[in-house]
Amino acid sequence: MEIKKKATRESYGEALAALSTEFEDLYVLDADLAAATKTGIFKKACPERFIDCGIAEANMMGVAAGMAAAGKKVFASSFAMFAAGRAFEIVRNSIGYPHLNVKIGATHAGISVGEDGATHQCNEDIALMRTIPGMTIINPADDVEAKAAVRAALEFEGPVYMRFGRLAVPVFNDPDTYEFKLGKGITLRDGNDITIVATGLMVNEALIAADKLLEEGIKARVINIHTIKPIDRELIVKAAQETCAIVTAEEHSVIGGLGSAVADVVTEEYPVPVYKVGVNDEFGHSGPAVELLKQFGLCADNIADKVRKALGNK
Repeated sequence: MEIKKKATRESYGEALAALSTEFEDLYVLDADLAAATKTGIFKKACPERFIDCGIAEANMMGVAAGMAAAGKKVFASSFAMFAAGRAFEIVRNSIGYPHLNVKIGATHAGISVGEDGATHQCNEDIALMRTIPGMTIINPADDVEAKAAVRAALEFEGPVYMRFGRLAVPVFNDPDTYEFKLGKGITLRDGNDITIVATGLMVNEALIAADKLLEEGIKARVINIHTIKPIDRELIVKAAQETCAIVTAEEHSVIGGLGSAVADVVTEEYPVPVYKVGVNDEFGHSGPAVELLKQFGLCADNIADKVRKALGNK
C-alpha cells in the first residue's frame, strides 16, 4: 500500500483558503514568498485579503501587528529563518509584548529545507519563540494535523507561531477521527519500557522506531507533542512516572527546543533521564533533504539507538 505524502506548507495554504469564506476578517500577509509558503493558494481564493509586503519581514510583522490591533485576524508568513530570525525583535516587541492576535506561519523550517543550505535551515526558531512570554508554538506532524492546527490557531486569541516543512512527509493521521486540542499531546503507541516524545516530521520516524524496537521486545510509548508551548505537562509527567526514561525527537537544535521543554518539565516534576535526538550544536549544509536527515541523525534508526542507550544506562 502506497503511503500518501504531503508537505505541511501545502496543508497550511490549503487550510487558509478553506477558512477564507468562513472568516471574512481573515487576512494573510507574505514576504514575497507566496509560491513557496503556499499562501498563494489563499491569494488565488481571496486576493482582496492578501497582502504581499515584499522582502521586508520585520515590516510585515509590524503591519500584521497594526491590523490585529484594529481587530483583524492576521496570518503573517515567510520562511522560519526570516519569520523567527530576521524579524525577532518586531515579533517580540510589537506582537508578543502587547499580546496581539497575530498568527505567524513559518515554513521551510529545519534541515529538510535541503539544498538551500545552512543559511536557510532554521534549527533555532522554536528556541527563539519559546522565550517570548505568551507565545503559543505549534509544530504539526502531517497534513491532517497541520490543517486542524491552522483552524485551532485561528480560533485562539493571542500570538501563535506555527512551524511547517518544505519536505513531503507521510500522512498517518486519520482525517475522520483526528481531533486537535491545543496544548494537549497525543499518545500514539502505548508501552511501559521507555517513552519517545516527538514533534513535527520526527513523529513518523518515532513510530517507525517503536515498531523496530517492538521486534526486539522493547515496548516504547510514543507521544506526539504538536503544541510545544504550552506543553502538555500532565502527559509528560505521567510518562516519566510510568517509564524509566524519555527520548525526545525533533528537527531542531537540541538546545532550546522540544527536548529542553520536556527536560524542564521532568526535572521539576519527576526526574528521569532525558536523551535528545535533534541537530547538535552545529550548522547544517546543502544537500538532498532525505539524505541530510539521515546524516544529522534525524531518523528512526537513531531514535532506536538512543532508546537502546537509555535502556542500557538504566
